[in-house]
Amino acid sequence: MNGDVQTEKVRVAARWLSEQDPVPPHVVNILKAKFDLKALQACEACKLAGDFRRGAVA
Repeated sequence: MNGDVQTEKVRVAARWLSEQDPVPPHVVNILKAKFDLKALQACEACKLAGDFRRGAVA
């Protein structure tokens, strides 16, 4: 269950990031603080946000 919660947090962070224009500086630190993510999760959210922007993920 905890993994599902963490995955959802990454998806929510990624969706938020994909809507930012321009992308804020120090985005990993922002994602960590705003969404209570670890550094690796914040990086995953950055990658997923790019996928959202390209329409590669629904």
